[in-house]
Order: sequence, then C-alpha cells, then structure tokens
Amino acid sequence: MHVMYFSERPYHPVPEEVLLRNGYWGVPNTYYDPAVASRLYNEYLDEDVFAEKVGFDGIMLNEHHGLILCMGSVVDVEASILARITEKVRIVLLGNPLPVVGNPLRLAEELAEIDLISKGRLVAGWVRGGGTEQFANNTNPSYNREYFNEAHDLIVKAWTTPGPFRWEGKHFNYRFVNPWALPLQKPHPPMWIPGLVSPETVQWCAKHRYPYVALATYLEPTVELWNLYAEAAAQEGYQAGPENFGYLQKVYVAETEEKAQELGKQDLYGGGMYTAIRPEWLFPSGYNSKAATQRLARQFTDPKGRSQLFSGYEGQSIEEAKAAVYGLYPHAQESYQLIRGTPKTVIPKLRKIMEILRPGVFGLWQNDGPIGHPERMNNIRLLGEEVIPAMREIAKELGLESPLERQPGSRPLPATGQWDPVAQSEALAAL
Repeated sequence: MHVMYFSERPYHPVPEEVLLRNGYWGVPNTYYDPAVASRLYNEYLDEDVFAEKVGFDGIMLNEHHGLILCMGSVVDVEASILARITEKVRIVLLGNPLPVVGNPLRLAEELAEIDLISKGRLVAGWVRGGGTEQFANNTNPSYNREYFNEAHDLIVKAWTTPGPFRWEGKHFNYRFVNPWALPLQKPHPPMWIPGLVSPETVQWCAKHRYPYVALATYLEPTVELWNLYAEAAAQEGYQAGPENFGYLQKVYVAETEEKAQELGKQDLYGGGMYTAIRPEWLFPSGYNSKAATQRLARQFTDPKGRSQLFSGYEGQSIEEAKAAVYGLYPHAQESYQLIRGTPKTVIPKLRKIMEILRPGVFGLWQNDGPIGHPERMNNIRLLGEEVIPAMREIAKELGLESPLERQPGSRPLPATGQWDPVAQSEALAAL
C-alpha cells in the first residue's frame, strides 16, 4: 500500500464573521496578509519534509483558486520545491486542473522538469477542477470535460511521441510540438485521478487503466463507484484490484482522546467541511452530468435529509453558527468522514475502511483549520511512528498492492469472464 500525506494548506487568519457571510470561496483578498502567507507556506513545506522523515510514501498536493481553504494556487511551484528538498517520497499531484491551464504543452514541460529534478518521483494527476476554478479562470463549465480530455491526450502525446509534430484539436492548436523537457520515467510518470462521485470520471479511469482516488467520499457511494469501475474494467478486458483504487481519509491523532477531539473540532470548523462553498459556485450549470449531480446530492445529504453544503449563516451569531457546525461533528465521526483519537483508537477504524474499500493508495488528510504548527507536527509524528506501521501490516494481511507495486490493469479476468466482487456490503452493514 502507498500511504501519502495531504493537507489543503489553508489560510487561517480570516475573521469568523467573514467566513460565515461568504463561505470559503469569494472572500475578498483584502483579508490576505502576505507576511502570514509566507510563514504558512514555509510551515507546510517543513511539514511535508517531516512527513517523509517519519515514513510516509508520498506527499499529495492539490490546487485551488481564490479559495482560502487551499493556498496551493499553483501546485507545480510547491511540487518543484519538494522535488529538490525531499529525497524519496513520491510527489503526488492530485492534481493539475486541465480545463483551466490554457496551455497544456507548457504544463507538460513543467511536469517533466519536476520529474527530472526529483529523479523520477512524480505522480501526475489530472482534475477537472471545481466549479470555483471555472469562475476564477474565466472558463466555460459546459466545455470542462472536453477541455480535460483533449489536454490530457495532448500531454500524453507530447511525452511519448518524438517531435516535432502538429496538434490540431477542437480547443488547442499547435503548429510545432517539440518539448525539450521530457520526463525521466518512461513512457511517462504514473497518472492517478482523484474525484468525488462522477460516474463518467470513474469509467474514463477504467478505460485508461488509471487508479481512481476517491476524495473522502462516504463509504457506500464509494463502494458503488468501485463496482462501476470494476464493471468498466471487465469490459476493457482486465480485472480491477486494489492497485486501481485509492482513498483519502481525514484523520487526526493526539496523545489523548480529549486533545484529539478538541483539535478535531477546530479542524472541522476551520477546514470548512460543512460550511465550505455555496452549491451554485461549487457545481455551476453545465459542469456535471445528471448522473453525477444525483450522486452528489446523496453524497452531501446526511441521514436526516439535511444538506451539508453551505447554507448561509447570516443572521446567526458566531456562537450559534459554530454550534450548528459542531452539531454535525458526531455524525461526521459515525459516518467515518472524520477519524479522531489516539493511535490506538484510530487504527481499528482505519482497518474497517481498508477492509471495505481495499485501496492500494491511502491518503491521510491532515491539519486543516486553525491548528498550530507544533500540533500539526505532533500529529504527523504520531501517524508516522504508530499508525502507518500498523496500516502496513493490515495492508500486507489484506494483500493491498499499490499502483507502484503492481501495474494497474494487469490482472486477467477470471475464467468466467466476469468480475468477482469482494463482499463489501456485509462490512458496510456491520459499521
């Protein structure tokens, strides 16, 4: 199993009343203090280096625009720094938002340089980008998937086809494609694709034999997507296995249960998990298919039928708004959206997820919200010293191979020609 470290790298010091009024996208940048941002960027890079030291296999990075929840506005900048200051971790980009980059050929060259500087440690990942990325970059969400597909195809060809050659596409046109920076890894760096619950993305991954990494989605719809991937893989002539799947899970550990729960609440509120973005900004018209929209509606609705997307807290005091968010905290733990506790108490919960989803890639999502640098470092230390070794033993027991251990799509179909699914429903029912 590949265990990777992830943080959104949030910008913390924005007044709470501003967050309650705006959500986590669209906050005026007059609240941005470059001196504070400089400190935070360096703290986050230090934490990434420390994560390598304590035993993580990879550092996962993402990119957002105009979103205080994530300071990674240009993910390749952080990746290029990590390529030089780390030694062995994989640099996992989940990912570059292809529909908004404008120049896929330039992106291909940037990533090739990162792979070269890191001596072949890049994992490239492509995302469609959230709805906010479309607004922030002035792109039409209706063409999002078309941009994504064509940009992906161009980058792969630029990395694998000798130049020069022409590219005449629907959205991108180049008279001279001859990049003088090519990846060290051949034929190109591994490609992993993150997502929420879009069936189209899952089927696209299966067709290309790319691992699909679910971003902290609820377990039941995640299992449904795994089954959808497996069915699509069977149509492509191979059997899906753990190497085809990844999962991102929010985990926070501390020496005592009380401390972990206290800091976990800060993570919940400050990380914007339930007060994040207005639906019309996150999922603009034309961005998703009907099938994806239906799945998202289920994903962001709690068992009582309440929406967990930003509903606005205008008219409420800060104390009332916090109480509303904290009221969801027990359910977030019961549904495994959050795992909080000591290493001893979180390991059995992680085992349950590993048994149900059987992922070959497991991302531990850390340290969002106004949690201080010393506490974040302590969390990383405890994960590395006590949690990850246990996860590796469980993965070995369950036979969870990562995409770096076993080539995705290399498992032949059973003799019947049908996929033989793992009995996940009983494990889900037992939670």
